[in-house]
Parts: sequence; C-alpha cells; structure tokens
Amino acid sequence: MDPRIVVEHPEWVHDVVDWQRPLAGDDDRMRLAVRLARENVRRGTGGPFGALIVERDTGALVAVGVNSVVRLHNCTLHGEMVAIMMAQQRLASYTLAAPGMPAHELVTSCEPCAMCLGATLWSGVKRVLCGAARDDATRLNFEEGPVFPQSYQYLEERGIQIRRGVLREDARAVLEEYRARQGPIYNA
Repeated sequence: MDPRIVVEHPEWVHDVVDWQRPLAGDDDRMRLAVRLARENVRRGTGGPFGALIVERDTGALVAVGVNSVVRLHNCTLHGEMVAIMMAQQRLASYTLAAPGMPAHELVTSCEPCAMCLGATLWSGVKRVLCGAARDDATRLNFEEGPVFPQSYQYLEERGIQIRRGVLREDARAVLEEYRARQGPIYNA
C-alpha cells in the first residue's frame, strides 16, 4: 500500500479561530498568527510558529497554519507551508494570484526559513507580514537555511511586499516559551 499524506489542524484550532471576523490591520492579523503559535506550544501540538492567509484588502481569513512537523512526521509542515496548502485547497487553486481572485497576504509569526520563503514566491501572495526575526529563531538553534537580504529583494522585485518586525516582541516571547518548555529543535 502506498503511503498517504493527510494534513489536518490540531482539534483546538477551530476553538481559537473566528473564521467570520475580518482582520482589519497588520497588528490584528499578527496577533492571530502569534496566538496560533502560542497555542501550538502550550497544547503540545507543535513548534512555536503560526501563520495565516488573508485577503489583503478585506482582511477575510482564508486559512491558518501551525507548525506540524513533529506531530505529523513531515519536515515540510511549517506553519507557513500549512497555511499556504490550506488556502490553495480551500480556494481550489494552485496559486493565490489566479485571475479574478483578490490579492492575498501571508502573515507569519516568524520570518520564513528558506523553504517557506521559496514557497511564498510560488504561492501567489502579494504581501508578507513577519513577526519575530530570523535571529530570534536561530537563538533557539532552529536552522533557517540560506536566507539572505537578496532573498527578500528577489521577492520584492517580483511584486511581493515584505513587512518585518510586526509585534516582534510578542512573537519572540512565544519562541522563548518554547525554549523554556524544552520543545524539540527538529532541524538543528
């Protein structure tokens, strides 16, 4: 029998996320990404990273993702990757920039690793909001891969706006909580 891959949120996600409430601004959007990361740590369902996809102009929530690497035994299931996968599945499109679709943005509790930054380019999002910095994650010994200033410049040259440091202290606190709880560092 061939293996089957199923990606599902932890049960608690639907208790935490209000799917009907638009997320008005950058801080409101980042608060949800940070809350997802914090709940993932506190409930023991994954690493300290949360993300979401929203319609840029309306703030309508399309999808959320939490780090599910350890829980689902898959190194690709970072919060950003899960949010992108869930959004594309929900919208039945391999791109979030399909004709007739509103512009979408990725909100992530920490600057993306190399894999997630690459997926951002192909996802079709038009804007990325980041909370904690790469240095905050590497302080915990997470290996973020080859991400350089030129990586962000490359995305910007292709029309993707980047805003970093949104509620950075709140997002960094989740990483520190994960370290205090001695959560596994699965890619060191």
